[in-house]
Amino acid sequence: MQPKNYSSNKFQFEKCIDFLHKAGQSEFGNHFKVYPADYEIIFKILAYFFEDEKLCVQYKLSIRKGLLLTGPVGCGKTTLMMLFRHFLHTVHKYPVKSTREISYEFLDHGFSIINKYSKAHFQRYQDQMVPRTLCLDDLGLESTIKHFGNETNTIAEILLNRYSLFTTRGMITHATTNLNPAELENLYGNRVRSRMREMFNLIPFISEDKRH
Repeated sequence: MQPKNYSSNKFQFEKCIDFLHKAGQSEFGNHFKVYPADYEIIFKILAYFFEDEKLCVQYKLSIRKGLLLTGPVGCGKTTLMMLFRHFLHTVHKYPVKSTREISYEFLDHGFSIINKYSKAHFQRYQDQMVPRTLCLDDLGLESTIKHFGNETNTIAEILLNRYSLFTTRGMITHATTNLNPAELENLYGNRVRSRMREMFNLIPFISEDKRH
């Protein structure tokens, strides 16, 4: 049953949980479950995606920003970000791209990959070119890869470019990570970490590994 206080004028929480359960089993197999321990996190994220202004104020979420889901390995961050796409209009649906995969694309194709996921990451909608949302999965687990001897932190460059487009065009970026803020700053530097604070709403998971 729906927990007390999990109510919204924009969505029905119990029906959303049921939908996530069915979509998860369809996409990932019959073993998929929606855990009650995650209900509050799911409720917050639904409030964000359904743009429930009252709840967003309550949870200190900005719909201008993307979501940064943090937490231990196997807690369900990536799975939920994949499933939440089903609630969105086509123009707002986002690819979930592994940062390691992007790094290997950079190894094969070079600096064009940075533009692919930032300056060229637009789509046509109602006769206009609008920015595409992107979810960077496993932020911080990629390697710094050299392309023809040039060592580049590909994801840091993509984040910086998307930050510029966030400020000028409203480009939204989501991400998942197993790292804490100090580890992210150590990896990407203070400049990137500072911009990430502006780009993301922080959603921490505290639940355990659900992989069996």
